[in-house]
Amino acid sequence: MFTSEPLTKRGFLAGAAGSVGALAVGGGAALLPARAQAQASTQTLITNVRVFDGKSDALIEATSVLIEGNRIKAIAPNLDAPADAVRIDGGGRVLMPGLTDMHTHLVWNVGPFELLGAHADYLGALTLLDAEATLMRGYTSIRDIGGGIQGVIQAIDEGRFPGPRIQSANAAITMTAGHGDFRNRNVPVRAFGGPTESELQRLGFVYHADGVPEMLSAARENMRQGANFLKIFVGGAVSGIYDPLDIAEYSPEEIAATAGEAERWNTYLAVHSYTDRSTRIALEQGAKSIEHGNLMSEATMELLVEKGAWLSTQTALFMSELPDGFSDAQKDRQKKAAEGLDNMMTLAKQYGAKIALSSDMVGSLETKAEQLKEFTWRTQWFSNLEILKQTTSQNAQLWAMSGPRNPYGDTPIGVIEPEAYADLLIMEGNPLEDTSVLTRPEANLNVIMKDGKIYKNTLE
Repeated sequence: MFTSEPLTKRGFLAGAAGSVGALAVGGGAALLPARAQAQASTQTLITNVRVFDGKSDALIEATSVLIEGNRIKAIAPNLDAPADAVRIDGGGRVLMPGLTDMHTHLVWNVGPFELLGAHADYLGALTLLDAEATLMRGYTSIRDIGGGIQGVIQAIDEGRFPGPRIQSANAAITMTAGHGDFRNRNVPVRAFGGPTESELQRLGFVYHADGVPEMLSAARENMRQGANFLKIFVGGAVSGIYDPLDIAEYSPEEIAATAGEAERWNTYLAVHSYTDRSTRIALEQGAKSIEHGNLMSEATMELLVEKGAWLSTQTALFMSELPDGFSDAQKDRQKKAAEGLDNMMTLAKQYGAKIALSSDMVGSLETKAEQLKEFTWRTQWFSNLEILKQTTSQNAQLWAMSGPRNPYGDTPIGVIEPEAYADLLIMEGNPLEDTSVLTRPEANLNVIMKDGKIYKNTLE
């Protein structure tokens, strides 16, 4: 049976060297013997649970769930299974799909200025810790929306390290002086004699691109590296250095070129944007996922709905304190972005926007734990049921937009139904009545299953 013992207790960091990807892949098979072992049976029978299936408005009472391999096979009262099947008696507890988060940065676990001098292997070690912690908080699928973690994804998918299922944009694309440009002012850009790579580009966080030809090159390089969708910064940022919150980044032509490239790869373009102007331009040029959007107007919200684009929303990012290492200017921009949150959420509900639940917590492993505050902060605008649907079946629709670029195929996530991935949680308490039960995973999550494998089970 899989355990929840932290990786650090098994000493996997000793002797770590190389890039984030190299750290993740190298020698992992011997590092997690307990986790890497397959279950004795290919079937797991869970009985005596009340099920939130990700779509319905109420719990399915007193039923059972049969898992075969990594998929759900059946949901019905009084199911049976072979004698060698793993059996879990839920004791009347609630079972629901694993949580999903559509805006994360697994590799960003230090302050913004610490990144510039960080060793790649150190960042890789923290990324693996964050991946495990994310899974143990109940998140079984996430979108990583800026940062080169292809090696970490490979290691997780191979079963060498515990972590959620991940779709990745690979490196976010930034213009000179844009959100992803953290170069010192004394370092000229490459067009004026500077180095060909910035520190963040060398670490895989960003690609620098100016003008349509470079946008296309950056987009194509991301796809060559295995990205599942594309991400660019089209407006000012909270955590940026040179870009005030009010500016529009990238020209319409540059955005349209990147959106067109994503479409040719049968996937989509996600954009970082806060202001009304930058959000509207991005939507007009073909962006399909707006990350943040806090300061958009009613007319732009109407355009977003008309275009069928997604609004990837965060609350804890703006309502929590930024960790040490962020400047006063960055904290001031966070405050301005937070001021638009109520209007954006209200408009999104009014116009029936497609709302994704995400967190965007960065800066430290401790800050990342506040990811779970999304389930309580959002109650200012949404019912418990709406929030649970956002983190399950609604997020799953955005997940599916990567189409043939989705490395996990068209198997559904975020739902409890036959042929969906067997990602599920059994818990103390009923999140339909009180979402705060999800904010205390150590105490309240009895079972965490991802891909049919059990990573935590306190009901044995």
